[in-house]
Amino acid sequence: MRRALIVVDVQKDFCEGGSVPVKGGADRARAIAGLARRGAGTKYAHVVATRDHHLDPGGHFSDHPDFRDSFPVHCVAGSDGSEFHPHFAPTAASEAVDEVFYKGAHSASKSGFEGSTAAGTPLADWLRARDVSHLDVVGIATDHCVKATALDGARAGFTVRVLLDYTAGVATDTTTAALQELRQAGVHLTGNPVVLA
Repeated sequence: MRRALIVVDVQKDFCEGGSVPVKGGADRARAIAGLARRGAGTKYAHVVATRDHHLDPGGHFSDHPDFRDSFPVHCVAGSDGSEFHPHFAPTAASEAVDEVFYKGAHSASKSGFEGSTAAGTPLADWLRARDVSHLDVVGIATDHCVKATALDGARAGFTVRVLLDYTAGVATDTTTAALQELRQAGVHLTGNPVVLA
């Protein structure tokens, strides 16, 4: 069994002070950095991270967002808000993180499995090439991109668990619904998500 840690979208725009802030995001960024550093090469065969990387995602950006399918402008490629949060950035730049997967250039692309490396390798292919079978998913936000990544991982045949102590949710109702959807898909859940909305 080879297990990988997937760190989802721990970016400035999704933490306090960003354009689409999730309360508790900065605290989770710090906790995730510690988890990645401790687990790299021991608990985890690989640690990878995803990043929203929007160029022109169409209706995903809206002046009147519903905060479910449409959002204010965020994580525009090359912008400061698209960068990893400072609590996580040093870890992402270190040997603890093996690869970064960019998603959403021209679409919403909530799932990390819609992302690829800078060289174009999709996440699922990258993991399978390294004989990874089990995934731990953490990051922001529990009820959006973390959920989508975990669900797609399970659909792709990986054994998936979400470490809720290392996630932050946007709202109580959508997080509760997301957890139910994950359970029904066979995703194992541990801990409790941070929901401060």
